[in-house]
Amino acid sequence: MGGGKTVLCVKLVKQELPEEWDDTMPLPGDIIEGLACEEDDDLAGESFIPAQGRSEFTAQLGKIASQRKSEVIWVKVRRGENVVKIKARVVPEKGGMLHRKFTIQAATDDRHVAVLRELNLDECTELQGKSFQSTLKDFTMKVVNVNGEEFHRRGMKYNWKRKLGTYLPDPRSPIISSILFTPFVEESTIEATTARSMAWFSAAVSSGAPLVFVNIQTEQLWTPDKNNPIAREISWGRQQTLPTNFHIVQGIRLWFLPGIAEVSIGIMPRPEETRFGMDIKRTEEGFICIYSVALGSAAERAGLGHLHEEANAKGHLLVISRLEGKSVMPSSVCSSGLINCCNHNDIRDVLTQAIERTEGIRIHIMAWPNQARLASPRGMVSTLQPPSGFAPPPSL
Repeated sequence: MGGGKTVLCVKLVKQELPEEWDDTMPLPGDIIEGLACEEDDDLAGESFIPAQGRSEFTAQLGKIASQRKSEVIWVKVRRGENVVKIKARVVPEKGGMLHRKFTIQAATDDRHVAVLRELNLDECTELQGKSFQSTLKDFTMKVVNVNGEEFHRRGMKYNWKRKLGTYLPDPRSPIISSILFTPFVEESTIEATTARSMAWFSAAVSSGAPLVFVNIQTEQLWTPDKNNPIAREISWGRQQTLPTNFHIVQGIRLWFLPGIAEVSIGIMPRPEETRFGMDIKRTEEGFICIYSVALGSAAERAGLGHLHEEANAKGHLLVISRLEGKSVMPSSVCSSGLINCCNHNDIRDVLTQAIERTEGIRIHIMAWPNQARLASPRGMVSTLQPPSGFAPPPSL
């Protein structure tokens, strides 16, 4: 079929949210082949009146609108190689000043109004391609129930900003954290890497870091080390365009909660103070903890002295998870065994610059179970617990 022949086509729709379209609506690129007045769902094909052109089609719509109480009709459209029948509603076309014209809109959404034009077949095909790309996820995302029947899925609006403010009170804390373990050269199985990750976690908890285990998973990693036996064993692809042969290995990502909650604490120095009054050190597992708080210092006024005493009494470390919203927790372990963690000098520089400008800082510390001094203003504690007054939805 050549591109010179013109046909009646849906050029565009005035509903500008493709995620709310579905295949029961007129879509851009649909070729109008006919219409029928009957409302029977088992409508026969011979009942359709062929669409000869835009003028004749809109005139037929006007005739239907003036003679019928119900304005719901059936429209036969060609969509790709398929012919489908969709329900539509006859509505006046806006903008017709001298002669009243009519068009169609989706029967289920009065915002979805079709703009009809006579276009050639190539133009219709191009519009159908764009329409298909816009609605591809909506048409192909399906879920299968226990009986094997399929249900279409649609996009749904979600107030992310409000949910973040309600259920993630501190936007600088995502609550959950992880560390990625790359296999050693001598580790020939994924179980060896898994065991090493769990040894690190157990050691961190035993040292007093109040971590809470969440999950563990494998993760594919690129490695340039072609002598790695595990890389040769499990690799299934190579990046030939790179100067070195890269292999895929299986790493382990361990997910954990940095305490049962992250408590945000603001520390404000006085003009005459030259330090915040807290001494920090790094644990063997790569965490930053406060091991002493000076009396009368900004840190003590912020409550860190009491928290430090309570932590020591209960066998916990007072671990800092974030400084100025940025994580200071270890993030990965490389194939040589080095733990990639926050540079101690970077932390010192942030604290020193804040003191020089007499500016406050904000840290997050990991809370432990039954912590007595967890009370903080709303928005200062990041936790997975539901907000007060939360009620579960009613049973269906």
